[in-house]
Amino acid sequence: MNATAYDVFNGDADGICALHQLRLASPRAAELVTGVKREIALLERVPELPGLELTVLDISLDANAPALARILGQGGRVQYFDHHSARLAVPHPGLDLQWDDAPEVCTSILVDRYLQGRFRRWAVAAACGDNLYGAGCALAADAGLDAAQTAALERLGTLLNYNAYGECLDDLHLAPADLYRALHAYRDPFDFIAEAPEYRLLGDGYDADAERMAALLPDWEWDFGAIYVLPCECWAHRISGVYANRLSAAGVGRAFAVLSLNTDGGYTVSVRSGDPARRAAHVLCDGFAGGGGRRAAAGINRLPEAQLETFARAFYDYFSALPMADVLPRSAPGACKSAL
Repeated sequence: MNATAYDVFNGDADGICALHQLRLASPRAAELVTGVKREIALLERVPELPGLELTVLDISLDANAPALARILGQGGRVQYFDHHSARLAVPHPGLDLQWDDAPEVCTSILVDRYLQGRFRRWAVAAACGDNLYGAGCALAADAGLDAAQTAALERLGTLLNYNAYGECLDDLHLAPADLYRALHAYRDPFDFIAEAPEYRLLGDGYDADAERMAALLPDWEWDFGAIYVLPCECWAHRISGVYANRLSAAGVGRAFAVLSLNTDGGYTVSVRSGDPARRAAHVLCDGFAGGGGRRAAAGINRLPEAQLETFARAFYDYFSALPMADVLPRSAPGACKSAL
């Protein structure tokens, strides 16, 4: 009799597309465990049962180390694909860890390697959605895709990633588990783009929220980067990560932070490094409670309001070689408003 199976994955483009590739190659009925992008301690939600079979995708091993040790100690078998911090990883006969934290690697690329490119179009979408446009374009070229096809997959990845950002599931257009189920009905991403109502829903929502992005101004700005503070509104929660990616793509070599005010008064923080090899984004975020991520992109789950200027100074000190200047915000951070 087979042990109970669980597929545990980040609810963003990378996590969804990574699982989709694996299940196209190896179909398996499994319980799905996922959530909004910042909900990464997902192994805590796996029940305490002996002999579980888990596939884990795109969540930091370090953030899940105690639960992983518990699952392995109960005879579980875990296949783990990830590109985030894994300093707490230890060899175990029940753990198959496929890990690489190189700046140009995401989890879907690791799965693409594992499957020898069998479903590469989905990896292209995931890489572009995860702000690895160069890596995505390289995969697209290798797959023989033209510029229009690559652009279509880039938009798909952007929409999938956009849907994952929110303070809670109510901020999202679709719950990530539901989005995965809808997407998994399609072997080819171009069929999903052409036929799926979920794709049209996400596209309409993104386009409406993108109009708000165009009017945003930085609250702090320097030659090397900028910090944006967004108000406590559903649209701001949804765009925080995508907007950080957009800023990073347009401002090559510069660092950016996008903070969105939450209903509890703290900020959700997205950081993008313009020089991930020498100034890894996760190193800055690791200095704050609830912070983590990877070299190019990282974040802080909840930055208390009282630490806003402390974060701004740390951002400046980390990404600039100059001492902190007395720079005041261009405008006061947005006050919390009712959700739209």
